[in-house]
Amino acid sequence: MSQPPKPRGLGRGLSALLGDDEVASAVTPTAPAPPAAVPTASSSAPTVSAPAASADGGEPARAAANRTPITLPIGQLKPGKMQPRTSFEGIEALVESVKEYGLLQPILVRPLRDAADSYEIIAGERRWRAAQKAQLHDVPVVIRTIDDLDALQIGLVENLQRSDLTAIDEAQGYKRLIDEYKHTQEDIARMMGRSRPHVANTIRLLDLPPAVQEMVRDGQLTAGLGRALIGVPDPLAMAKQAVAEKLSVRDLERLAGDTKKKAKGLAGGGAGKGKPGAAGGSPKTADTRALEKRLEEALGLKVDLTLRGLGEQSVLTLEIRDFDQLDTVVDKLTRR
Repeated sequence: MSQPPKPRGLGRGLSALLGDDEVASAVTPTAPAPPAAVPTASSSAPTVSAPAASADGGEPARAAANRTPITLPIGQLKPGKMQPRTSFEGIEALVESVKEYGLLQPILVRPLRDAADSYEIIAGERRWRAAQKAQLHDVPVVIRTIDDLDALQIGLVENLQRSDLTAIDEAQGYKRLIDEYKHTQEDIARMMGRSRPHVANTIRLLDLPPAVQEMVRDGQLTAGLGRALIGVPDPLAMAKQAVAEKLSVRDLERLAGDTKKKAKGLAGGGAGKGKPGAAGGSPKTADTRALEKRLEEALGLKVDLTLRGLGEQSVLTLEIRDFDQLDTVVDKLTRR
């Protein structure tokens, strides 16, 4: 019985998309090469044509040629439209390294359909920008014929696994995988080697106002401080206060919690009986409802999961009708 096609995932990483040899040559940092092997500004670029892609991988000679690094004039390379990174600041150290040793790691590119002798960067835009600042005329590249989906996934794999990618860019990359390619948070966590809570908490940063997101992007606020601001009445004002007073995440969580409680008291006239966090609280996200459903299926109980109003702290409520059911729950929770 035929199964409906599933979106291609990142779980197998670049090795599945490109082949192990190409990954090694195109996107894995290499040890410094001898000076004679480094491309210089005076080196001449050979005339090359991108080998045609083959559905079954092609014959060995063609495949080998397709993954062999060559040099191209730097002006023939264009920024990738699938690039998740929005900031390329802080590459001065990379520029100095390129000036001294040349570009040791090839840039992965694909031919542009609407421009002759032009190539779109799939992986390595930071290196390309550093090479420009280092005034190199030619750079080593690996040319591949890659469709848009694989181009996006390769760019995300390379960039999302870099430690210097901002939390906002990371969140937008995850969101794009969810919206455009129907990946779940569990899929992304497995693909990127992250925990599912990390993915969920990173995506939550996109609930912040654009001005606060920009403060996280440029490093004024950490991702933890940003998450503590989610759901407060005036996150921008509190963000500025956190920066001015150099508040820790715990300090900001306490301040945010007090602010939320005051806002709820004014809105509800002091009323607030019932489930914790229910009165005046924000609507539950799809992720929270999904967690409640998983817990209900595992425990066989009615479950309520609500934010407590202190950053990411939450209250989990289980409705238990008698001691027999309580014993069952205790047994499930303590079973090893």
